[in-house]
Amino acid sequence: MLLSRRRSRSRTESRSRTEARSGSRSRSWSWQRWRRWRRSRPFWGGLLTLLSGAWICVLPLAPLKIMLQQGVAGIPSVLMGAVLIVLGLTGWFAPPQRVLAGILTTLIATAALVLSNLGGFLIGTLLGIFGGGLMFAWQPYADRRAGNRTAENRTAENRTAGGSASPPADGEPRTPTPTPTPHHDPQGAQP
Repeated sequence: MLLSRRRSRSRTESRSRTEARSGSRSRSWSWQRWRRWRRSRPFWGGLLTLLSGAWICVLPLAPLKIMLQQGVAGIPSVLMGAVLIVLGLTGWFAPPQRVLAGILTTLIATAALVLSNLGGFLIGTLLGIFGGGLMFAWQPYADRRAGNRTAENRTAENRTAGGSASPPADGEPRTPTPTPTPHHDPQGAQP
């Protein structure tokens, strides 16, 4: 009887341990997936742009009493905020369009300074300018291991082409060294 209790207890303990491991594996897998998604696009620029658009858009959407006093002047604020939100989402879900989205974000956030309650009391404008700059400056993630492989490939190609590790003496022809292969960028920008 005592032996059967120990066996059943050890079985339940082992089940709980395996369930805990599988739960942590699924959490780490989803965390890695989120990290990979976030790094493959201008995430922070898009987030700042979304916040800027929301801030500029929400201020004129005050209670009806205040909105009636404001009149037609609130329409550009709502439109600019909506466009900034769309540009932030464009940065997230269409990373090849990040340059255009970044430039438009900066221009619209600057125009909101004049047309929309000082650009959301300067907060919306500053968030939009920083978000647009981050989207514009973002580059696709270049794999570090790929850079190491290209260096190894260059030395192997140099050896097979008859090159030596020591520099050639005077009078000997120099073999051209191949240029490193840049990472893929659909816009054609180089680091």
